[in-house]
Amino acid sequence: MIKTVKVFQFWLLVVAGLAFSDRVFSQNPVFHIPMALTDTAKIGEDSTLRIRNLNPYFTLHVDSTLVYQLEINRDPSKYFFFMKNAPVGLKIKENGLLTFKADKSYFLSGRLKYDYEYKVNIGVQNLNNPKERIDTSFTLSFFTTEITPSHVKPTVSNVLYMDEGDTISFKVQCETGTYPIEGINFYSSVPIKTNSIIKECNDDFTWSPPYDFVKEGDSSKTKLLILYFVGTNKIFMRDTATIRIYVKDALNYPYMKEEYALAVKNINTYMLRLKYAFFQLDKKVKKTKSTRSEFDMSTATTALGGTIFSSMSSPDAKTTGTILPSVGVALVPVKEAVAPTLTAEQNQAALVRSSIKRLEYTERDNALVGEKDMEITKKVAALKNELKQTQVQLIDVPLEETSNMTEEQLNAYFNNPKVNKKYRLKKR
Repeated sequence: MIKTVKVFQFWLLVVAGLAFSDRVFSQNPVFHIPMALTDTAKIGEDSTLRIRNLNPYFTLHVDSTLVYQLEINRDPSKYFFFMKNAPVGLKIKENGLLTFKADKSYFLSGRLKYDYEYKVNIGVQNLNNPKERIDTSFTLSFFTTEITPSHVKPTVSNVLYMDEGDTISFKVQCETGTYPIEGINFYSSVPIKTNSIIKECNDDFTWSPPYDFVKEGDSSKTKLLILYFVGTNKIFMRDTATIRIYVKDALNYPYMKEEYALAVKNINTYMLRLKYAFFQLDKKVKKTKSTRSEFDMSTATTALGGTIFSSMSSPDAKTTGTILPSVGVALVPVKEAVAPTLTAEQNQAALVRSSIKRLEYTERDNALVGEKDMEITKKVAALKNELKQTQVQLIDVPLEETSNMTEEQLNAYFNNPKVNKKYRLKKR
């Protein structure tokens, strides 16, 4: 007994010496206690319930099988395991045996996904003490070496034909493989302005080529546009769908319709000015004709009076009858001097009238037919050409503004039956 006490005192001195040496030679003194003096009972005791072999991450190949036994630091017969949020096919027994058969049909049917992290919650519960339990989790993911590529599939064929001004619209769909397409980039051989943005599957592409898309230097009045839709998945595999669009040169119908309306307006305005010029010429000719008729009536009356007076018995009456025919003859040069025949004005009036009739016929003959007349270009050219020829032909006819007469008044005078009768062509 005395020998044992001495040995124990010896070890105490050794420990004190070691502590003193650490305090002297170290700035941060630390007491090193030998393992023989520690409480071995506390170190050996495992008081917390835990799973000793839990793997936080499982990765399985398709068509593989998982069999994994979970172990706890307690008697397993007094505890049971349970699981929450488990993917289809994953099972756990009460003794902690994990089993799973990664059947390929699960992935083909869409019930399981590749490269998707499934978080599975598991727990261990004491059968006799409900308070003694543990809740934890692990992650399960699946992969495959047989990769089925995903494809970009627009809803139209890869070759299209269209005209300028038309609109093309289709949906950019995706054929899902092992890894679905997550984003789509759009490119084109020629910079274009689209009415939509293509970023992902099932987006709509809409485009309308402007009327100046096809240039004069393009062969056959056709221009090729190539569209590229590049789809990318999460592992950066790409698939490109290419669409070739042949755009043909087409008529800018809205613009040509405005041109047609302007040509018709110019003809109508010119015809109103011609009708007013016809009114002025016809009025002058009519006034001259009335004056000449008055002179003719006076000449005829004078000659007739001379004949009557010559047949009388009175010498004075016979003298008067001899003089009156001379007076009638003298009125003829006076008539020509006062109211000469307006042949030029009458011919101009007839020419103006025929020109107006020709313009009216040309306007009726080149009227638009239907909602979209494809002959509108020719009709606009015909209207402009007829107007130009008429203006050149009547370049010497003085035209004035019709400010003092309305369009209704001019049309009423021009279409008057008496006026029409005067200028109507007569049969010989």
